[in-house]
Amino acid sequence: MPGASARSRRPIAVLALASAVVLGIDLVTKQLAVSELAGREPVRLFGGAVYLDVIRNSGAAFSLGTGYTFVFPVIAMAVAAWIVWTARRLRSVPWAIALGLVLGGAVGNLVDRIFRAPGPMVGHVVDMVSLFAPRGEVFAVFNAADSALCVGVALALLLELTGRRVDGTRTRDRDQAAVSDSARG
Repeated sequence: MPGASARSRRPIAVLALASAVVLGIDLVTKQLAVSELAGREPVRLFGGAVYLDVIRNSGAAFSLGTGYTFVFPVIAMAVAAWIVWTARRLRSVPWAIALGLVLGGAVGNLVDRIFRAPGPMVGHVVDMVSLFAPRGEVFAVFNAADSALCVGVALALLLELTGRRVDGTRTRDRDQAAVSDSARG
């Protein structure tokens, strides 16, 4: 059935596109931040709701684990590998979007960990968005990859909690099918 094959490829294409867009935005914004904001005072936007400032983060989100920088690239590679492995059974466009956001965010920060100073596998991530105060005084400084990761994980949790599965089925559908099978059986 040709239509079924196209439907099964569509989520993979959405995942690839979402992750590529996130990675592209992340790489461009980090490069702009490093070239335009380094050595300057933070740029105040929207009446002080947002500040742009370059911060090099050796830790994870909220600067946690700064002494364990070498662990984060390993985690990012494991997440990316799991998403690629999961893509084999991906049949849901919403899940493709969620996983694409997570994959793009993980790879975006992984690029920093591998290629930025102080060296491979311990590079510091470039963060540049600070909310409500400069330099992360109110909320952690973050980047596009961090945002995509958070939104992707939140979407994945929502999908899971509402019974939507990666393979395109819903838990209600499975439960109803099981009841029908047992009634016939």
